[in-house]
Amino acid sequence: MAVTDQLLSETVSLIADYRRGEINAPDAAHVQKWLAQFDEGQRELLLREVNHALGRTYISRNTAEGFLRNLASSQDLTGGDPTNFWTNAKFLNLQTRGRSQSEFLSLFAGPLKEATGLELDKCGQTPAVYVYLDDGIFTGMTLIGDLTKWIQSDAPQQANIHVIVIAGHASGRYYAETSLQKAAAAVGKKIALSWWALLHLEDRKFKTDTSDVLRPTGLPEDARAKAYAATLKYPPVFRKAGSVGDLKIFSSEDGRNILEQQLLIKGAHIREIAPNLNKFARPLGDAVLETLGFGSTFVTYRNCPNNAPLAFWVGPPWYPLFPRKTN
Repeated sequence: MAVTDQLLSETVSLIADYRRGEINAPDAAHVQKWLAQFDEGQRELLLREVNHALGRTYISRNTAEGFLRNLASSQDLTGGDPTNFWTNAKFLNLQTRGRSQSEFLSLFAGPLKEATGLELDKCGQTPAVYVYLDDGIFTGMTLIGDLTKWIQSDAPQQANIHVIVIAGHASGRYYAETSLQKAAAAVGKKIALSWWALLHLEDRKFKTDTSDVLRPTGLPEDARAKAYAATLKYPPVFRKAGSVGDLKIFSSEDGRNILEQQLLIKGAHIREIAPNLNKFARPLGDAVLETLGFGSTFVTYRNCPNNAPLAFWVGPPWYPLFPRKTN
């Protein structure tokens, strides 16, 4: 099944600003080289579904700026008085690994200035609320690690914290909320968490059938995928066919199935050819739990998370669609 120039062009257009200025701009040859690693008969169908998913979960710089611009003057967030709200909001910059938080804070400085005239580093001199800004919540572990240390040290006895991300995954949000409330109680403090996201992605186990992430309906007829699944402590939880999820990240059940099966097959293959991957690098993305993988298709202009399928980002000997910078 031939992959048309039009289809390749659509992919290039979708991811045009990925790591702009850091790596070569993606072009049709780049996409074709990535796609050539898949079975020839599946390539066109796979790329069509990749385009459909990324059309909803690839976040360009312009989209990120638009989200932050809307938040800067949001009635719901600021209570109708953006200047007063942000004057009394202290921005937390707590991450010790990676630059996502500092980069998104810098990105928010422009919309904040436009909406209120305020300089970001002048806000929160006498904090009424605290703001934790980042690109995404996946497992929740980064957020838990950052805020737990802060709660145990510099946080006041009571704190209202607004967690603002581009994409929030429901399981990570639940885990973070539960863990952080326990951490606060352990040191005699009280916190209230509010959550804001452009994308609210459903990935909880009891919502597997209607999830917004990659959750196969079964194992493919592939020896490597079956062998990987056999190493897991518990049998994989499979999705009942029939739903593309509330966010309609997938075009149809058939399209979703092709994407899940092909990325699982190649993820298992990558596990074999890239032996230096850590044990948490599951075929469908990094996950601490022993599963087929986290399964997110969320990617931003600045980086691809390791919670996305291995076939998206792992480097040599695999050729990645999204060359990833690590922490």
